[in-house]
Amino acid sequence: MRQLAIAAASGVLLMLPAITGVSHAAATAPPDYVYSEPLAKSDAEMRKVAEYWKPERLKDADNNSPATPGTKVSTPSSSPSTSAGSLITNSAAKRRAPRDIAPAAPAKGGVAKTIGKVYFQQGGREFWCSASAVAAKNRSLVATAGHCAWDPRLGKSANWVFVPNPGKDGDAPDGVYVGSTLYMHEDWAAIGDYDYDYAFISVHRGFRWTTENGKAVMKDVGRLADNVGGLGLTVGKKTGNQVSAFGYPAGAQPDNSHPFDGRTLKTCDGKTKRTVNPTRNLQWGVLLTGCDFSAGASGGPWMLGYKPSTGLGYLNGINSLTWNLDAVGKYDAVSSPYFAATTFEVYDHAANDSIT
Repeated sequence: MRQLAIAAASGVLLMLPAITGVSHAAATAPPDYVYSEPLAKSDAEMRKVAEYWKPERLKDADNNSPATPGTKVSTPSSSPSTSAGSLITNSAAKRRAPRDIAPAAPAKGGVAKTIGKVYFQQGGREFWCSASAVAAKNRSLVATAGHCAWDPRLGKSANWVFVPNPGKDGDAPDGVYVGSTLYMHEDWAAIGDYDYDYAFISVHRGFRWTTENGKAVMKDVGRLADNVGGLGLTVGKKTGNQVSAFGYPAGAQPDNSHPFDGRTLKTCDGKTKRTVNPTRNLQWGVLLTGCDFSAGASGGPWMLGYKPSTGLGYLNGINSLTWNLDAVGKYDAVSSPYFAATTFEVYDHAANDSIT
């Protein structure tokens, strides 16, 4: 039976750009597969991005296209629950034991509000995706899909911001956070390998737009995790675990229906199993069936041990590819890259980034 897998990327991969950024790992120590790219490092650069997303633009941002799915038909296959950790062949990954990072509650207490949207430009057009705040030493870290921050054809996204717990009409009750530095695996940066379709982005202190003397003024609101908390992180897990996936789906279904508005957070629960998609270089994918997420859910978190009472859990995947397993009707599955020791290394470099 034909199976269709769709990447929520902003186009089909055609050619590779020259990679001109500096590898963070190369400046410190191995692993050399951790690749970083500055987004808006200085205060002046941060303010320029903030000015781009003034209230009137944020108000209309949800009307932009979510990161657009590709349309290439493939014939992937899925297999029963398997420990993908035993199949990872990267020697550096084998040398590093899996790690867990504990969730972080908001500094003022209460239920965490870690899930939100990222807004950005790619190729001169505006897009958005789902994303989440993650616990980190710098308390200023966001996780999303790699294709929600970097296109292997075009390079890094411009004017990248994260809005946790977004409200209606561009409201940002918990602040707007401008991306500082993008961290990813070099195989996503260079060739768009969907085994590495994840990214961790350090962000500046948040702000809200306030009105003073009839003008919009930025008001500092502090660090991301202090305000909304941060998901934990766990890697190296076997498949067959119960997870909760979240996102803001908006795109059309294969039957051209539009059941989602992109403004409402949706969730899907189930057990994971391994899957592959050779046309996307996906060798160690993790599949969650029964999810009809469409474009817009890309980058949303998969959580192990999610507790509604705290709003927290352990990040163990992100929405990467949507699937139409029976090739009719609606999407019926979503997949994530397998979170391995290599994922932790990318996270670790981002979590220790010093934001200027």
